[in-house]
Amino acid sequence: MSRMTAARAAVEILKREGISHAFGLPGAAINPFYDAMRAGGGIDHILARHVEGASHMAEGYTRAQPGNIGVCIGTSGPAGTDMITGLYSAAADSIPILCITGQAPVARLHKEDFQAVDIAAIAKPLTKLAMTVLEPAQVPGAFQQAFHLMRSGRPGPVLLDLPIDVQLAEIEFDPDTYEPLPVYKPRATRAQVEKALAMLNAAERPLIVAGGGVINADASELLVELAETLDVPVIPTLMGWGAIPDDHPLMAGMAGLQTSHRYGNATLLASDFVLGIGNRWANRHTGGIDTYTRGRTFVHVDIEPTQIGRVFAPDYGIVSDAAAALELFIDVAAEWRAEGRLADRSEWTDACRERKRTLQRRSDHDDVPIKPFRVFREMNRAFGPDVRYVTTIGLSQIAAAQFLHVYRPRHWINAGQAGPLGWTVPAALGVSVADPEATVVALSGDYDFQFMIEELAVGAQFNIPYIQVVVNNAYLGLIRQSQRAFDMDYCVQLSFENVNAPELGGYGVDHVKVAEGLGCKAIRVREPDDIRPAFEQAEELMREHRVPVLVEVILERVTNIAMGTELDNVTEFEPVPIADLDALSAATR
Repeated sequence: MSRMTAARAAVEILKREGISHAFGLPGAAINPFYDAMRAGGGIDHILARHVEGASHMAEGYTRAQPGNIGVCIGTSGPAGTDMITGLYSAAADSIPILCITGQAPVARLHKEDFQAVDIAAIAKPLTKLAMTVLEPAQVPGAFQQAFHLMRSGRPGPVLLDLPIDVQLAEIEFDPDTYEPLPVYKPRATRAQVEKALAMLNAAERPLIVAGGGVINADASELLVELAETLDVPVIPTLMGWGAIPDDHPLMAGMAGLQTSHRYGNATLLASDFVLGIGNRWANRHTGGIDTYTRGRTFVHVDIEPTQIGRVFAPDYGIVSDAAAALELFIDVAAEWRAEGRLADRSEWTDACRERKRTLQRRSDHDDVPIKPFRVFREMNRAFGPDVRYVTTIGLSQIAAAQFLHVYRPRHWINAGQAGPLGWTVPAALGVSVADPEATVVALSGDYDFQFMIEELAVGAQFNIPYIQVVVNNAYLGLIRQSQRAFDMDYCVQLSFENVNAPELGGYGVDHVKVAEGLGCKAIRVREPDDIRPAFEQAEELMREHRVPVLVEVILERVTNIAMGTELDNVTEFEPVPIADLDALSAATR
């Protein structure tokens, strides 16, 4: 057997579990772990500027590639509490990340030692495991269990808290014989799939709703194969966007109150059967449950047993990993098609495609100041189908989901349920680390951007290039729009006269100067015809300097983005196309 510190054993396990990158900040209580990383080699460390930023970098890293698990590291006390938002965001979207914190010595945990906080108790509701490891010999088992839990069942985060004396203690550990624990994922049975498929086959206007579980299971190709075998349209959720390409004939659009397409809502309302796979019936997708479910039969497939029936009771539920279920669905559907048992869906799919062709929104505005819709039109034109978009929450995200096009799984990377402001910049850095050859384009409103703007320095220091688009209206735009119900515009303006930048005309923070001060390149755009050239210039600057490049677009101060209270009650604040030519113009990539 080999003797080594418990910290060194933990590092050796990380490497054998496939970890090659970590994001974090050292500190006194976690320095033994950093010493072990330095001595052991094999893990590239990205130094964040804020521990919450490190947790979001880990999220972006996980979300970018199948099988990835992001790791973030911090010291004791506030480092752990700073990670809580990242744990919440990861848990809400079923994203496995491993948070490692330092801790005061075991004997001093109950003595209110400096920066000693019961982080395991704080993190417990947001993790699959939150554990302060009190015995050095337990460290290998704790890390082995952490990876087993993160990968098994519904994926999710884990926090391991390591007292400094536990890290420093020597234990017997043989890394050469270490093996990860087998992963457990429930699997549908053939009888369950046959029953669900019979229900679908009996419907006249069936749909498949594909959630983030399809992408987590790396099952997007299986989803498309099933849709094509059945000739059934697919409505992806916001977390499932990209599971079927936007230009696929069976991609029927997204449905919902905000991040939705007009044609997606119309098609869901016209359906009579929904097969949900790897989704959780999020309220921004469903709106009111009565409207969403009325006149429709539901089958729900999800990896988490307690997810079945959580929002509403489906007519039939199946507990299964999405990939395992889709494989069986494809086998049975192929057999039934060969036997001539599958219903003809051509009339239904033709109607769905006609809605997609005509129920569009305009994006060809030439207004100055710029309307946000024009920005997304130019993004579609400037960036190819391989671009990876990263964003979190706000009017910018909602409008982006209505107007952008996504063609690949994991190419729309979004904090779906938690939606923490500030998430975008660090998450984009994590995505860029995971896929350094990709064109990564992050999208923020000015408020999201300002929350964790300091993390741009990480991209400059470690040469992590990506394009950061900031649509700036100097407003808390989504909050302002929701305040319309209260007939107020209160505490939501970010505008002020900047004494150092009067040329901004009251838009407040000079993002260009801040970005440049943090070591990045930056471009400001005021005219709609300059948007696409700015994107092209940004790509050139990114390649030349290998740093993040900011493209700030100055928007009109007030824009109301389409949203509503029910799927059949979405308010279109802007005129919608009334002719086929207008609709085709709006849909142009």
